[in-house]
Amino acid sequence: MEEVKWRAVHYFTVGQTHVLRLTEFVVLPVIIFVLLASTLKLKPAPLLWLLMLLNGLFCYIIAFYYSETLWHLQHAFPLIGTFNFGRIHFLEPLLWYVAFAISLSMIWKTYKSGKPIVYVFMLLQLAILFSYSEENKYTFFDSPTYNQFYSSKLFHSIKQYIGQDPSTYRVASIGLHPSIAQYNGFYTLDGYVVSYPLSYKKQFRQIIAPELKKRASLQRYYDHWGSRCYLFVAELGKHYMYTKNSHKQIHHLNINTTVFKKMGGKYIFSAVKIGNPSDNHLRLEKTFENKQSPWRIYLYKIAL
Repeated sequence: MEEVKWRAVHYFTVGQTHVLRLTEFVVLPVIIFVLLASTLKLKPAPLLWLLMLLNGLFCYIIAFYYSETLWHLQHAFPLIGTFNFGRIHFLEPLLWYVAFAISLSMIWKTYKSGKPIVYVFMLLQLAILFSYSEENKYTFFDSPTYNQFYSSKLFHSIKQYIGQDPSTYRVASIGLHPSIAQYNGFYTLDGYVVSYPLSYKKQFRQIIAPELKKRASLQRYYDHWGSRCYLFVAELGKHYMYTKNSHKQIHHLNINTTVFKKMGGKYIFSAVKIGNPSDNHLRLEKTFENKQSPWRIYLYKIAL
C-alpha cells in the first residue's frame, strides 16, 4: 500500500502520463494559497474543498487500480480487467481548472490588488500551456524529426544488405521502437499492439523471460499490461530511443534465441552494441549509420 500512496501523491501533484495537466507550477500553488487563506480568515470555500477532495480521491483510485493488489483480484472480479478504471484521470483537468477559476475569483474579490495578480497568474499559466505545445515539447526534449525517426535511407540499406524478401524472415529491435522497422517494410515479431492473442504474448515472453527476471519493474510492465511487446533488456529498462551519440552498451544480454528462431526471427536490429552476442547465439553482421539518421544500427543474425 506504500506504493499506492506515493503513486497517488505523484498523480495529485504532477498528473498521469496520458493527461498532461501542467497544474503543478501555478495552478496547485494558487489553490493551496486560497485554501489556506480562506481557512485562516474563517471564510469557508466548500466548493473548492470538494473539488480538491474529488481530485485526491480520483488520484487514489487510479493509483490503487494500477497496484498489484488489485491485479490479483481480477480473477474473482472480471470487471476489474474488463473496464479500465484508471481512465478516471481524464476527468481531472476539468476539476483542476474549475478549482483554479474559483481560486482566481476569490483572489479577485478579496484583495485590493487582486485584479492584476489574477491577470499575472492567468498569463503565467497560459505561457506554460502554450510552451508545452507538441512542436515545442518535442523540440525541447531534442526528439528527432519524422524523417530522422524513420530513417528510410538507413533501413533501405539494411534491407539491401540482407537481400531477401522481407516477408520470408522476421526481425525484432532492441533499444529502438519496432514501428521504425515496420514503417520501412520489415516484418517484426515485436510491436506496440493494442490487441493481440494472449498465446502470442506468452510465447514471445519466453524470449525475454531471462531479462524480465533481472528487473521486477519490467516484468510487471510486460505481464500486467503487455501492449508494448518489445525485446526488453534489463540494462536498458524502458528506454527505446538510443541514438548514435549514446555510449550505452549491453554487457550481459540473456534472451532465448531458440524461441526467437522458432517464431520466425532471423535478425535483431539493435541501437546499442551487445557485448556478449555469442552467449545468445548471435552474430554481428554489420553496423549501419549515415549522416541524416540519428541511429546506429547493429545488425545481428541468429546463429543457430
